[in-house]
Amino acid sequence: MLLVPVCATWLGCAGGDPSADEMNPQEVVQADPREGTAVFTDDPLLPGCGDADGGTDAGTLDTSVLVTADSRFHASNGTVTVVPTSLAGQDLELLIPNPNGGFDRRTGTPVTGGMRFDNVPQGEYFLRTSRSYFLTRERHFDLGVNRVGRADAVHPPAVELPTQVNFSQLTPWQPYTSLYNPGSSLQVTSGDVDVFAYLSFYSSEPPEGTTSYSTTDGYVQSIGYPMPVLSAAKGDRLYVNQLSVTSAGTTPSSGAPLTYAAVSKSLRMPAFDYTPDGASFLSLSGLMLQPPQTSFSLEWRLAEFTRWRTDANPSASSNYPILTVVPAANGLQDGWVGYQGELLEMYLPRGEDGVLTRRLTFGNPYPSTWGVVGNASYSFRASSPVVVNGRSFYPSSTFYVTDRLDRLVAGPIQPDISPPRELRIDGVDAYVSRQVGTSQPVVSWRPPVLGTPRAYAVTLVLLPTDGFLTVQTRFTVPGDRTQLRLPPDVLVPGSTYYLRVAADGSPHYEPWRAPYVTAELLPSARAETFSAAFTTP
Repeated sequence: MLLVPVCATWLGCAGGDPSADEMNPQEVVQADPREGTAVFTDDPLLPGCGDADGGTDAGTLDTSVLVTADSRFHASNGTVTVVPTSLAGQDLELLIPNPNGGFDRRTGTPVTGGMRFDNVPQGEYFLRTSRSYFLTRERHFDLGVNRVGRADAVHPPAVELPTQVNFSQLTPWQPYTSLYNPGSSLQVTSGDVDVFAYLSFYSSEPPEGTTSYSTTDGYVQSIGYPMPVLSAAKGDRLYVNQLSVTSAGTTPSSGAPLTYAAVSKSLRMPAFDYTPDGASFLSLSGLMLQPPQTSFSLEWRLAEFTRWRTDANPSASSNYPILTVVPAANGLQDGWVGYQGELLEMYLPRGEDGVLTRRLTFGNPYPSTWGVVGNASYSFRASSPVVVNGRSFYPSSTFYVTDRLDRLVAGPIQPDISPPRELRIDGVDAYVSRQVGTSQPVVSWRPPVLGTPRAYAVTLVLLPTDGFLTVQTRFTVPGDRTQLRLPPDVLVPGSTYYLRVAADGSPHYEPWRAPYVTAELLPSARAETFSAAFTTP
């Protein structure tokens, strides 16, 4: 790959190379580790792309860039429908490096099926979409995603849906006692349409030990895409899954009680009509049945994660190890499409170490044509909080290992890649808090000791002065880079930030041409280092 002459000063050539923040130690949110909604297919991802030199049939250089963003809907009957997405009005631009270390910006022209950028010289540029920057030299860039269900499904604006329930034959209801013993919960999924939601209750949940429950006090809150309009004529059906807690002995190093939540009962509703308008009740009722049970054994080498703690950050403390097992709607032949909740979820106590060997069981109500995916993660966080306007934040990072469940547990579960090392800002140790004086600092790092990165993701986390909602800006670059100069106007004056730099070793990840489509090709592996907090003048 020919590099532009300003590579060393702008991005940095290799000189020889989506974790959620924990802001409160009592509150942990488990996010989809893929941080995207795309899948992998065996078909060519970018049909019609030019060659590496940008040549055309006429032998001239192609100076245009086409950006597309099709939605590919994977229905329960096995069909895939491609719906082109208009990019008109989208926050989309190209940033082209110039010799003085700055960037020339390009805006595009909406065309059928996407956005075209003209007069783009050969070489590398950043494609920016909202707060995500992708370094590429492609002449056709695919921002497409994959979705679950019907292409003609209508998703009204997200609202909280009042819900009336009448369930019988529940697993005896268990109250929440702690993060490690979460009690019973209810999830709503489908596969016919794109929906995942939690079923909760306004004033009180079912009493402890309850096996039947009827109330109009429930509500459904969708996660991700809003609840779509359901159609009986089109066969839209919902699953209601109950997760219950099972004891799994004690943890290997601390000897603390070990439990996990897994699907114990499930109800598949008949197809029905429903419009989610925020006023009409969603009615869920029926007999909860035990789904087919699946058991598996694992050897989770926790110490192989914690051994990289000081590479995550020299003063980091070990945080939560988490194991999840999730369904892959409508099969893995097209990749891990969508998010349909958990089949099993297990939180270990903070800082757990050693080797965990167990046999675990979960219920799986979905068709045998669906896939099952396992994910093991281990997070690390700052030993003391960063206080901004009286609010405490814990900079953090996470290791992920994700694969089909049968492949994940076929051998010991351990990292495939370790974090980048020696993170620096303008050549100064980034693990020490300080004020950054330049408007376009250079972020640099050394390659990980374990594994070969296919890409790096540099995430800039802005800590808010009010509330707890952080703002993240992400730059994704190829794995042969160990340096990045931030573009102008990214840093907000008088603000507090920290950085995460992830080494991504997923073998088929190609963020320089199709970031969301290729992000979900299994297996995937990622490990992050995080900086101390720094401020801007």
